[in-house]
Parts: sequence; structure tokens; C-alpha cells
Amino acid sequence: MRTQLTRRHAIQLGTAGWLSSLAATAADHPERKRACIVLWMSGGPTQTDTFDPKPGHANGGPFKAIDTAAAGVRIAEHLPQVATQMKHLAVLRSMATKEGDHGRATLHLRTGNLPQGAIDFPVFGSLVAKEKTPAGSDLPGFVSVAPRGLGTAALSAGFLGPQHAPLVVGTAGDTYGDDSTGGLQVENLGLPSRVSRHRMDERLTLLSESEADFLTARPGTATASHKTAYERAVRLMKPAAAKAFDLSDEDDKLRDRYGRNRFGQGCLLARRLVARGVPFVEVGLGGWDTHDNNFKQVQGLCQTLDPAWATLIADLKDHGLLDTTTVVWMGEFGRTPGINPRQGRDHYPNAWSVVLGGGGIRGGQAVGKTGASGMEVEDRPVAVPDLLATVCHAIGIDPTKQNLSNVNRPIRIVDQAAKPIREVLS
Repeated sequence: MRTQLTRRHAIQLGTAGWLSSLAATAADHPERKRACIVLWMSGGPTQTDTFDPKPGHANGGPFKAIDTAAAGVRIAEHLPQVATQMKHLAVLRSMATKEGDHGRATLHLRTGNLPQGAIDFPVFGSLVAKEKTPAGSDLPGFVSVAPRGLGTAALSAGFLGPQHAPLVVGTAGDTYGDDSTGGLQVENLGLPSRVSRHRMDERLTLLSESEADFLTARPGTATASHKTAYERAVRLMKPAAAKAFDLSDEDDKLRDRYGRNRFGQGCLLARRLVARGVPFVEVGLGGWDTHDNNFKQVQGLCQTLDPAWATLIADLKDHGLLDTTTVVWMGEFGRTPGINPRQGRDHYPNAWSVVLGGGGIRGGQAVGKTGASGMEVEDRPVAVPDLLATVCHAIGIDPTKQNLSNVNRPIRIVDQAAKPIREVLS
């Protein structure tokens, strides 16, 4: 049977060819090793009170809008330090998604997929770690700092396997540290005082030999996770790797600028890790589920967010890392432009904001537009796959690359329907 090539098919093929060409160009470009830092705002931050203010409208609330270092881009008044860095940042004001449930929306943003039966999708950080982790690295490819509000599935490497799962730090207790680590230490990195390095090596050799037959006879996720955990721990115990987590090396004034709290010190740790070749680091700041007393809560959250994020951008630049480190600020959805009777804002996936910056991103702009009320996207809607494909191109990963899933089905890094946001890519 002869197949007729329609105009629609020709356009689709042309688009596919352009995307493949763009992917190959980005992935193969000579580069210092690129990295991504995600500032994850668990709970869903309100766009109206951060990056898409609506002054003069009933939905706008009490906060004022302020000018930024980017001409024509105004943001809410409680982010004055971030405003000074806006030339490095691009605001996407037209995220349009469909999931208003915390769990499902979190998985959608973090994996690019919604749950689909038996497929165990990996989170985006694990996908980046698989592609970008240097061979033989003692540090993991994915570090998650203070991931408040995230369940097991939202930190899972899925079908990629436990070797690409994140090292999670900063989950114990609620203390905010002025100590050498900022409460972000990795436990048990040092040797016991009475055990020498030589003795430790002998013990590890004995352990490996005694477990070899058992692990070989019982392949699977459980035994692979066990083996991976031990191997990762041994690598992290090396002095150079362990030192990466010791913030006492840093100038006290710089630590103060970040903020002496878990998020601020976590952002500093993120800079230290990407400088040492870790390709993906996320730092969590929870508390954005502001159904009640939204304005007071957002003001307090911004007092933590603003200095840490602005200092991170400046610090990356000072260390020559900003051009090769893409920084993403996002949560799982936005919040209602309308204000509820409890002075709060509720879940709202229809029209919300994400911010991209640093390496691979053309900063100093706002892309997309919501209407005067903030209720609807009026220009340039952006879906989750579009966002993740854009980040892939910024850090030099081909989003069309496939991995074999746990059901023996090849799965692209990003869904084939993705359309990278060309106007924010530098």
C-alpha cells in the first residue's frame, strides 16, 4: 500500500528533525561539565505573591510589585535581592498543568510523567545523574538537600536502579545550624578512632568476598540497593569527598549572606557540590501550602528564600560556575489568584510560574502571560514536558534519548510531545 505524505505529516517530520538537530547540537557541544540546581518549593508557591504580581486587582493582595534588574520585569516586593539578579533569570509565567493533588502533581513535575501502571518512572535528578555523572566519581550524581514534604516515590530512581538514587542530606530534626555543616552533615563519614584505613580496607574486602555468592544468586532491586549503599558509603568516606559537605571551609560572612538556616546553607552546599562535579543538586524549602494566612506565611518564606537564592546566583558567578550551572525554582503547582475567606490561596495548576536561570538560559525576561486576574494563561502556555526538555537542552542532555524501563519498554528522558522553550535558551 502506498502511503500519502500529508501537509500535517510533513510539518511533524520537519519539527521532529529540528528537535533532533537541536538536541544533538546541545548534547555534543564542547563544555565544562554542566550541572543543574533545583530549588524545590514543596507545597506549591503562590505566583501572584512572587513572580506574577497583579497590583491593582482584587486578586493581587496587599504586596507591592517592584522593579528588577531586567527592564519591564516586575516581581513581588519581598524578593528584593532576587530582583537584583533578574538579568540572569527568566520567569515562565504561563505554566499550565492539570494536576491539583500534591502527590500526583509532585510526581508529574519531578518525573515528567503521571503514574502509569507498572512503569516505575525515575525522577529527573536521577535521569540527569545517569547522563552526567563523571566516571569514577566519589561523589554521587544526585544530592537532595532537605527534601521536605517529598515521599519515597518523589525521590526514586525508578527503573534506572538504585545507583542513580539521590544521596539525601538534612532530613534529621528541625534545627537550623550555625555549626560547621548547617545541619547538613552526612552521618558516619569518618572512620572509628581505633580503626586505621588499612584495617578498614581489609574489612571491606572480607565483606565483599563473603557476600559475593549471595548477591550473585539473588539478583534484584533489594540486593542491588544493598550493594549500592555500601559502595556509595565507602566512596563518600574518602577525605576529599567527605570534605565537600564541610561548610566550615567557607567564609563566615558568605555563610551569613546565604542565611544561617537549612535552606540557605543548603544553597551554599549546592554550590560546593557542583564545583566538585556533582551534576544535579536540589535544595528544598517547604511550607508553601498556604491555604490559611497566605500573606504572612509568604513574607516569612521569602525572608529565607530571597537572600539564599540571590547569593547563590552571585556566588556561582564569582566562582565561574554560573555559565555552566542551570538554576531552576519551582514547586508542584501554583495557588489560586483568588483569595479565600481564610486569607489563603488554594491549589491552582491552571496558570502559574517557574523561574530558570544561569547556564544555557537567556535571562532578563518574562515569558508567557496571564490575564489581569491571573486566572488564565493568555500567551505561551508551557506544559511539564516543555519545561523539562528546556532544562535538558540548557545542561546539554538530549531529551529524546531513551532508557529501557522495568517493563522492557524504551522510555524517552522527556515525552516526545515536548516543545523546548526556544526563547529562553541561550
